[in-house]
Amino acid sequence: MKKKLTFPFFLLLFVLNSCHKEIKAENGGIDIISNVYFDASKGLNKMQTFHISRLNYQNDSLIELVSDKEFPEIITDIYFIKDTVYYNLNNNTSSVFSEIQKQQKPTSVYAKTVGAVFTKATLLNYRNRRKLNDTILFKKKYKRFEINSPWNYTRYYIYPTDTILPYSIYKEVGKDYNGRIERIDSYDKKNDIFVSLQLIPRKNWDDTAKEIFEFNHFVKNRKSE
Repeated sequence: MKKKLTFPFFLLLFVLNSCHKEIKAENGGIDIISNVYFDASKGLNKMQTFHISRLNYQNDSLIELVSDKEFPEIITDIYFIKDTVYYNLNNNTSSVFSEIQKQQKPTSVYAKTVGAVFTKATLLNYRNRRKLNDTILFKKKYKRFEINSPWNYTRYYIYPTDTILPYSIYKEVGKDYNGRIERIDSYDKKNDIFVSLQLIPRKNWDDTAKEIFEFNHFVKNRKSE
């Protein structure tokens, strides 16, 4: 009797695993925010917040809005990112993607020094990580691990999800944990600085990005008529 039950059981597992499918998010945004605490061992009073980047995406096309560090409401740079290259829109919300790609020489996203960081580098000391208990932050459950060195102590928070965003931090970690890193807390032991980096997904576009995407959609439809 046991032998008759064994085969269907493993067959069921195979079917369930085969049905596992990653889902690519079609539209939305990602905010990258960093809180920096100086003299952290003395308290968390000396703090400064940096809105590093506001990424807005439609499938594999991204519009990145980079704000002034002192005045976050002022946009200093706008980039159109496609695959692994980017173009500077020069704060022009009437830019046509196809024309920009013809006029500008593409630059690798890995060479970009402003806004969101794109890197091929692997996470340093990842093999030496130590698993931590799961935790709940802002009503979301996260898997966690830590990496400790003589210079830094860092905790990584991974949100388990099948939804794939067009931007992620350390993709290999996300694959290992079947999710994405949404928070990194790091303490610089030498300089006594604590940094909390957060990746915050959202459903809606920024108004500026919405204007650019909708204008390009209008131009594309007009050309196809």
